[in-house]
Amino acid sequence: MRRWVMVGGACLVGVGVFLGVSAQAGGQFGFPLDDAWIHQTYARNLARYGRFEYIPGVSSAGSTSPLWTMLLALGYVLGIPYLFWTYLLGGLSLLWLAGAAMAAWRQLWPALAAKDWLAGLTLVLMWPLLWAATSGMETLLFAALGMQVVALYLSQERLGDWRWGHREIGRLGNLSISQSPISNLQSLQSLQSLILLGFLSGLLILTRPEGVVLVMLVLVGLILPSGDWRARGKRVLVVAGTAVLPLLPYFLFNYWANGSLWPNTMAAKQTEYAVLLEQFIGWRLAQLLWLSLGGPANGWQGMSSAHLLLLPGLLFAGWQALKTDWANRQLARTLPLWWAGGHVLLYAWKLPVTYQHGRYLLGVLPVWILYGLAGWLLLLFMRQGGGRGLWLAQKVAQFTFGFVLLFFLLQGAVAYATDVAIIEGEMVAVGRWLAENTPPDAVIATHDIGAIGYFAERPLRDLAGLITPEIIPLLADETAVSAYVLDSDADYLVTAPGWLYTAVTESDRATLRFTTEFPLTRQQGLNNMAVYQLRAP
Repeated sequence: MRRWVMVGGACLVGVGVFLGVSAQAGGQFGFPLDDAWIHQTYARNLARYGRFEYIPGVSSAGSTSPLWTMLLALGYVLGIPYLFWTYLLGGLSLLWLAGAAMAAWRQLWPALAAKDWLAGLTLVLMWPLLWAATSGMETLLFAALGMQVVALYLSQERLGDWRWGHREIGRLGNLSISQSPISNLQSLQSLQSLILLGFLSGLLILTRPEGVVLVMLVLVGLILPSGDWRARGKRVLVVAGTAVLPLLPYFLFNYWANGSLWPNTMAAKQTEYAVLLEQFIGWRLAQLLWLSLGGPANGWQGMSSAHLLLLPGLLFAGWQALKTDWANRQLARTLPLWWAGGHVLLYAWKLPVTYQHGRYLLGVLPVWILYGLAGWLLLLFMRQGGGRGLWLAQKVAQFTFGFVLLFFLLQGAVAYATDVAIIEGEMVAVGRWLAENTPPDAVIATHDIGAIGYFAERPLRDLAGLITPEIIPLLADETAVSAYVLDSDADYLVTAPGWLYTAVTESDRATLRFTTEFPLTRQQGLNNMAVYQLRAP
């Protein structure tokens, strides 16, 4: 109980520091990403109309996280202020992540079980995870669900408790009378664990599509143990079948809306950043891996987070885990590492971007932290003897990591406040201006639809392709996108930081109506957002 009080208290303090610094700096609360407002718009419309629509009356397969959307929509249904509800969900997801990580820690390193609180405490104070918890995004829910799947798999794998599926169990619900009541009960409990594992796996994919990486690894892990192939096949079928159940409505809706099982967002993002895919994949993987381990977004010197200090421990614990799994011919101690590495590899292959603090990689950052902490404990704190030199090394390591962890927590809070201020000063400001100065049926063409969709509630032409899929083939060519805008029925064009659309704004059909003039954006080397009214040809 004391461990939970400590971890929960630290979580509350960390979230409070981030929100407090942001409110103090900008005078208001908000989100650091325009994408968070996309989720809010989907959620509000789901609560209002009972349908997945970004623009009322127009079905859209642009949400990559329908589970997060439904959780947010619950707040609107209950009449809870949306900012408070979203921050609460993020904080609870962070706390859940800590609890699931502590459970996985006890399974991975039984000799260090008493130190599980250290894992939980470190996670809730690591600034990228606090940033994610207060971002309004589904990242921490994805991380928590993934770690819970890992913990459940490990708890059964370590105990050798996948009893259901053996030949003594003829079929579901028909227990052999030749078995003892205790054995039958254990088989039922194992079946329940398989069903829960499958259901959580489905929810994981419903939170982020890349959750399929972990689910595939779990299925492989269920096949590897020695024994009857029929028993292993049954276990795989139970988990896979249960995982598909919550996904069927999502897949059917996406296929009906855009002809694909997956949302528009995946194709849109890949097309928009196609130029990055021209780089050698080994270089892309190294860059993303380095960032996820705590290195800077650009270059190979410096650090972006305290967990880079844990890299030697990660290498040691990872090597130990690999040797153990190889000797036992199983996928247990290394499964989290394969998940984290596979996740990074997937993004290196499909979407090798590092912007916004590497937010696409944050879901697997807890894995690196767990192994890094465990490795350092095994190297420095579980050794016998060593004398004063070892004692001094332990104290230096404790102080250094604790100091750097808290230092980056404060730096992260400042970065979060800056991110929120820019979104509020640019996207939210433009959304509110459009709501007050344009007719309700005005068609808005814009690259960033989040805050504009939420506050303006106007028909949109999405120049990023999330809810306007017909533009996706044009995304790599700004000239083609500009031509699309001029040929469309758009009444207004909203430019974005980094997206000037000069072919439109410098034409005689465009008239400047509003610009934010927000100084912080210019200090970051970006252009302010502007609203241009377009005349018909």
